[in-house]
Amino acid sequence: MTTFVQLHMLVSYPPSNLNRDDLGRPKTAMMGGALRIRVSSQSLKRAWRMSPVFDAGLAGHRGVRTKEMGTNIFQSFTTGVPLSALLRGEQGSTPAFAPVDETKAREWSRAIATVFGKLKEAKKGADGAKQADPLEIEQLAHFSPEEIAAIEELVARAATEKSAPTEDELKGLFRSHTAADIAMFGRMLAANPKYNTEAAVQVAHAITVHASAVEDDFFTAVDDLNRGEEDVGAGHMGETEFAAGLFYLYVCIDRDLLLENLQGDEALAKAAVASLLEAAATISPTGKQNSFGSRAYASYILAEKGSRQPRSLSVAFLAPVTDREDMLGAAIARFEETRANMEKVYGPCCDEWRAVNARAGEGTLADLTTFVTE
Repeated sequence: MTTFVQLHMLVSYPPSNLNRDDLGRPKTAMMGGALRIRVSSQSLKRAWRMSPVFDAGLAGHRGVRTKEMGTNIFQSFTTGVPLSALLRGEQGSTPAFAPVDETKAREWSRAIATVFGKLKEAKKGADGAKQADPLEIEQLAHFSPEEIAAIEELVARAATEKSAPTEDELKGLFRSHTAADIAMFGRMLAANPKYNTEAAVQVAHAITVHASAVEDDFFTAVDDLNRGEEDVGAGHMGETEFAAGLFYLYVCIDRDLLLENLQGDEALAKAAVASLLEAAATISPTGKQNSFGSRAYASYILAEKGSRQPRSLSVAFLAPVTDREDMLGAAIARFEETRANMEKVYGPCCDEWRAVNARAGEGTLADLTTFVTE
């Protein structure tokens, strides 16, 4: 039977604009007949994946998601600097091999990049002449550390021997990998679907447990050198949108699929689950943080383990929470009541559970981490 780890969190954000829509406003959703503020799954996963928590907990086991790998490969060919050094931003690294001339470098870079996606079409310049063939692919591709190392090895071999990558070498670039972020959040490679990875972690869009409206902030900026001799007004005027709210977040981890995606590496699977829990509990999306400073930790976390079919408990907040005196306390009580009633109807929905309640000072993140990784 598949083992699932489910995380339910309540996180309160003060005025913020963590995740914007196409008009620059906080994203929203209608639920239970009330407008809610929403933070998308994509925004949350991006913040977690790029966080110091993942840096520390999953060092050496994180991929790179980009359209521009071909550009970096080309730069590696023409400078002799290893690809991994370029991706780390070490532009001045000591060359590892003699550079290749630009014509061959572009041709070979395009051959390698094409393995991971369709290349963009060449554009025409202002004079109508066709520009150089682009090195970027059309869709984002997520490259594992093992695949980056294989590309780097192929670049060095081709540059050293001054011969183009062979068909077999190109086919061999896809490798069994231990990229924890790919294992958790999956990847799709339209050019080579057989190397797709089914995500082992499902992340719901976070929504406020109460009705919430988007508000407008009118602001001005003052010119420091304006002495008020001619123009005493502001140097700049603008408007930005924001909202505040207590959010419910749900995460489901397929523990068996995660282990399979990581080639059976049990220690790495535990590190991935631990990093995910810590990031979800402590890392905020980066949107408008400099303007609002809206970083927040989860105030309540319930973790469940078991082989029963997973379920979100967002239904607890289908009717908006309206308690203005203690909204967090009311939300926790509503959540726990809904969970208890679900278990009366369906039976135990998990084998074990643990909770952390920062409002009451109960439990620790360390203990919860031990629980979810056992």
